Amino acid sequence: MKPLMPLTVSLGEHLPPLVLDTPFWALLAIVLPLVVGWLRRQRAVQRERRLARYAEATALARLVPMREDGERRRTWRLMTAAALIGLAMAGPRWGLARGPVSSRGIDMAIALDASLSMMAPDEKPNRLERMKQEVRRLRAMSQADRVALIAFAGRSYILTPLTSDDGALELFLENLDPSVVGQAGSSIAKAMRQGTELLLASDGSADRALVVMTDGESFDPVEDVETAAREAGAKGVSVVTVGFGTARGSTIPVRDGSSVTVKTDEEGNVVVTRYSPELLEKAATAASGTFIPADASDKATRIRGALRALRTARRSVDTREDHVPRFLWLLVPALLLLVYDSWRLVAPAATAAAPAMLSWLLVLVPTVFLGCAAEPDPAALFKEGRVADAIAAYRAMVAQGDTSARTVYNLGTAILGADSLQEAQAMLEAVRKNSEGDVRARARFNAGLAALKQGRMADSPDADQQLASARDAYRAYLMERPGYADAKWNYELALRKQPPQSGGGGGGGGGGNNRNDDPPQPQSQGGLDQRQADALLNSAAREEKDVQGRKQRQGRVPRGGKDW
Repeated sequence: MKPLMPLTVSLGEHLPPLVLDTPFWALLAIVLPLVVGWLRRQRAVQRERRLARYAEATALARLVPMREDGERRRTWRLMTAAALIGLAMAGPRWGLARGPVSSRGIDMAIALDASLSMMAPDEKPNRLERMKQEVRRLRAMSQADRVALIAFAGRSYILTPLTSDDGALELFLENLDPSVVGQAGSSIAKAMRQGTELLLASDGSADRALVVMTDGESFDPVEDVETAAREAGAKGVSVVTVGFGTARGSTIPVRDGSSVTVKTDEEGNVVVTRYSPELLEKAATAASGTFIPADASDKATRIRGALRALRTARRSVDTREDHVPRFLWLLVPALLLLVYDSWRLVAPAATAAAPAMLSWLLVLVPTVFLGCAAEPDPAALFKEGRVADAIAAYRAMVAQGDTSARTVYNLGTAILGADSLQEAQAMLEAVRKNSEGDVRARARFNAGLAALKQGRMADSPDADQQLASARDAYRAYLMERPGYADAKWNYELALRKQPPQSGGGGGGGGGGNNRNDDPPQPQSQGGLDQRQADALLNSAAREEKDVQGRKQRQGRVPRGGKDW
């Protein structure tokens, strides 16, 4: 039961860029050598004129050797030093510098409403995007906080555990939309309970806070929401509810390909979603917390103000400084050239050392520009079994802004290799929804693997749901690539509801941790043979379209029939 290997990434795509503090001064790298060359030429002409007063040119050639080769080499030395000084004055920066910074922070879970009503455009561009903006601003104010993201609609779903990794938080925040949760509706109580459990399960001495961001349009009974909030407050979790939307409300745009319609209910009436502050205010009151209304300005600052009194813990935050100053790497060779030139004037006997010195400088100067070599290839690190290093390298790429489907897939696969199954599954599902071709197929395979591993855990509380997700993933995968043996074997495992036995192992015939490239051989004991598995897969392929159609038509509608 092995994941596909990561897609290869070219090292050349990730060389740190060269940045100049004052690009205008880079002209000195051209002007100064020309000035030095012109001055040296004027000096040579004046010297020739002075000597011409004393003798003819033929006599001077015998009496006063001109040493043209030595003068020419000295001119080139001085011009090279001038060029390096000009570049140094431009303030070149490249490469990455990391260093831990000690700061204090709290543990905070942010529950984000991802229901369909958050697509309402009564807040521009829509409620969901405004909510994301506030989360980014809040994160920028609290770099030392450990933050977990929870998306909720009809059910809640942990996007990230408590982490200080800005790259991971931004990745999930960027991909958050109503399709992430999957179950329609809006259940604030479930999100509050899951956020409370997540915070209480974390270790550390810092206080805990739960921030709920929503339009308040929940289809839970008010008593359930108040009870969930009261339980959070009783367990020491500070609750902040934040509203989005307007009281006048708005219709909900629904996109179907290139066409845009408006959301209607079961009776065909156009749905108008409205901001409902009463529920949020009652939840905050029940938890002795803080309520921030939708019309409040600067919500992120208000949230920080509400949490300012909480006890913090000192943490070491890994910071990155891009474009590290490197002017000394150019200035030092220039000074060495000038020192060598002066030494040549006072010590002519040292000419024998000139070739070695020049060779050293010719090696040093290119090395300066190659000093910003790319970091190790994370795909190679993963293949070597250095999973933690590969994850760190991929996270660094994401933090630098590389959120392409290929890179995110590689990160999700590396996280899967570290058995962080829930995080890997969410990340790979996001890639599957936003990519095409081979990357999409690979993401589907590995997302199914993460679900399969979770479903086959003996103590998994949602084993049936995870196994169903794995079956869905491998059915869809095999419809596109019916001959892939690994997918057939993993699909067979997903059909078995009992947990794995001690001697069985996962797909690949060698256990769940198998990382070999050889195709797995299905085990005959206790499972299906190849003919039975193929027949079952053919039946599953015929049923797939019907299953997807029923899901889209029926969905999982919450109580009251409201699915927004």
